[in-house]
Amino acid sequence: MHNAQSANLIFLASAEEEVSGKDGISRVLPLLPKVDVAIVGEPTGMQPATAEKGLMVIDGYAHGKSGHAAREEGVNAIYEALDDLVWLRDYRFRKSSPLLGATKMTVTVVEAGTQHNVIPDELHFVIDVRTNEYYQNEYLFEFLRKHVKKCELKARSFRLHSSSIPESHPLVQRCLQLGLTPFGSPTLSDQALMPFPSFKLGPGQSARSHSADEYICLSEIREAISLYLKLLQEDAL
Repeated sequence: MHNAQSANLIFLASAEEEVSGKDGISRVLPLLPKVDVAIVGEPTGMQPATAEKGLMVIDGYAHGKSGHAAREEGVNAIYEALDDLVWLRDYRFRKSSPLLGATKMTVTVVEAGTQHNVIPDELHFVIDVRTNEYYQNEYLFEFLRKHVKKCELKARSFRLHSSSIPESHPLVQRCLQLGLTPFGSPTLSDQALMPFPSFKLGPGQSARSHSADEYICLSEIREAISLYLKLLQEDAL
C-alpha cells in the first residue's frame, strides 16, 4: 500500500489454482479488505481479457453387466454409452456470445474394461464444459441430464461460472487509452471465484500453459511491469 495514492493496492500471490484445492484464493479472500476491482495476472500477452468462460467438469457413468466375451453374456457398458457419447459430441448450444463465442462441451476421458475377454460392466467418462454468460452451470447440468438417456451424470462443482467486466469500467477504459484490445478468454482463472469486478491482464502467452515446457521471457516481465505502472497511474485510480 502507498499512502500517496487515493487507492490501496493489494498484491496477492496465491497457490492452488481455481479447481485444484480450497487453500488458494477462496481461503484468502475473506481476509482481505473490500476490493473494488482486480487485475488477474494470467498470461494474456498483456491484452485485457474482459470476459472469460466458466467451467464445469462432469463425470458420466454407464452401467452394464459383466460376462464372457465368447458367449452371449452380460450387457456391454461401452455399447450402453455409445448413443449418449455421440449426442454429446454432436450437440451445439444455440446462444453464442460476442466476446466468448459458443458454449462448448468435450468428452476428454473414457475408461472401461479390464481384459479382452470380459464384457465391461461399467464405463466412466469425463465432460469438460466451457460456458459463456448465457448458460449457468446448474441449468446446463439439468439440461444434459434430461438429454442423456442411459448414462448417469454427476457434476464435480457448479461454482466456476463465466465472468466479465463492463467496457465502461475506468480501468478498461484506461486499457483502451493505452491502445490495448479487450477480448474474451476461453480459459478459466481465479477470476471465476472473485465476487467483484475483475479482468485478466498478464505477461506471457496462454498457449504455453500446461505445455511440456512452460516458460515466460524476462523481457515480457519487464514490459508487463511498465504497462502495469502506466495502467495504475494516480489519474486512472
